[in-house]
Amino acid sequence: MSQTLTLHGYHVWANELVFEHLKKLPGDIWSQALNSVFPSIQATMSHIYAMDAMWLNVMQGGTFEEARAVVVEQLSQSSNLTIQHMQERYSLLATDYRRFISSLDTDTSIAISHPAFGTVSTAMTDLVQHVVNHGTYHRGNITAMLHQCGQKGVPTDYMFYLFSLSKS
Repeated sequence: MSQTLTLHGYHVWANELVFEHLKKLPGDIWSQALNSVFPSIQATMSHIYAMDAMWLNVMQGGTFEEARAVVVEQLSQSSNLTIQHMQERYSLLATDYRRFISSLDTDTSIAISHPAFGTVSTAMTDLVQHVVNHGTYHRGNITAMLHQCGQKGVPTDYMFYLFSLSKS
């Protein structure tokens, strides 16, 4: 599972970079109303968080109904959080993910059922890859939103993560 932990580590690292970058920008950037994919950067980070929490629930055996309830609950709880409080929630969830991924056998698979799409069996490693890809996609949205506000984004490419690991 070391590659899966590395991929998830990248996701955590990239989210952390975004949080640290956002904290250096004018305070209203976080919740500023924007005409974009999401209504604000805060809403985008809340979405990433809620989906991360939902997929962990699924990986741990949660049903479709339970997963949907996780999304609703997490979006409700995080809809008005400050950057600092949202960052703390991400950190706690990252710890839960590390524990879970570390406990997996490399051959672990899961069957996922969805009322509209049916059932699919996939490796847990593929689900972690999905979580990472989802976060990467939406961090790109955040960069576009920052440019819309006259600010620069922060580079979160996977290769920069690998370079950061080589310096440790």
